[in-house]
Amino acid sequence: MRPPAGRGRPTHAGRLARWERLAFALAFAAMAAFVVIITISSAGLRGSGAPSGTGGPAGPAAPVPGRGGPARIAPGGHAGVAEVRGDRAWNRRLATALAPVLAQHSGTLGVGVVDRSTGAVAIYGGGRKFHTASIEKVAILAGLLLGRPAGLSAADGRVATTMIEASADGAATRLWNTAGRAAGMTAADQQLGLRHTAPGPAEDWGLTSTTVADQLTLLRDLTTAGSPLPAAARSYELSLMRATDPGQRWGISAAASPGTRDAVKDGWLPDGSAAATANWVVNSIGLVEHGHRRLLLAVLSAGQPTEAAGIAAVEAAAAAAAACITAGR
Repeated sequence: MRPPAGRGRPTHAGRLARWERLAFALAFAAMAAFVVIITISSAGLRGSGAPSGTGGPAGPAAPVPGRGGPARIAPGGHAGVAEVRGDRAWNRRLATALAPVLAQHSGTLGVGVVDRSTGAVAIYGGGRKFHTASIEKVAILAGLLLGRPAGLSAADGRVATTMIEASADGAATRLWNTAGRAAGMTAADQQLGLRHTAPGPAEDWGLTSTTVADQLTLLRDLTTAGSPLPAAARSYELSLMRATDPGQRWGISAAASPGTRDAVKDGWLPDGSAAATANWVVNSIGLVEHGHRRLLLAVLSAGQPTEAAGIAAVEAAAAAAAACITAGR
């Protein structure tokens, strides 16, 4: 019996056609499998938290500083700069010590003190934001020194001396511009660990906003070996703060023991639209010796009716903070 048409033994040409169809089917299947694998891999990358639009797969996310892993080091930056935080018990003691000061003076206060001998830290009003006024000059110089391990040029050194010792605003503006204005100071603040400080706009460096905790962190950067600032830079800036003009030595200086030499920078600013309605910002930060203990002190204030009233409030708060932290546990 003859086989039905098309079902008999294949010819040589038919066998070749069949092999061609089989090869094509296998190639198509392999291509489809490759597309499926690529799709699954891409979905896995997206699901792992890799950022989109980066042009390629990202590495593992950087751990958050202080949460179980090393801090990410920015180019030219410094890892592990933690902000100063107050102890709850000491914070309560400081609030109690400041109660009489707050009752006698108007305005808003932020007060912080670190006893470098014992490590005790007390902060009052740590989350409040204040304009820096001229205490920003300390940060401006620290920011410049971060990028200059060999120190400042002779010309910049003369400007820095005038800025810190005489609190010259023109000198501060010049070095603020040299540091890169707001953008440059934002980068410097991050390296210094000032996480709650926002530089002022354009050349308005005195309108930088900060917290008392950030100012304590800055003072710690100037006084500890773990600082992103090299030892020579720390010594240089503190020497200028110890040589401030007599008219600039108030504020935290009221907490210094007689015969000691404090390192201080003060700031004041009529923070209002007109002199008659101005609410004065009066600030003071630095390093003092009180009762044979070395203290980092920062007192920030706003809403003061006059400059003199603000100075009186800042000095009373500094004295109360120093007495509190050195009174024992």
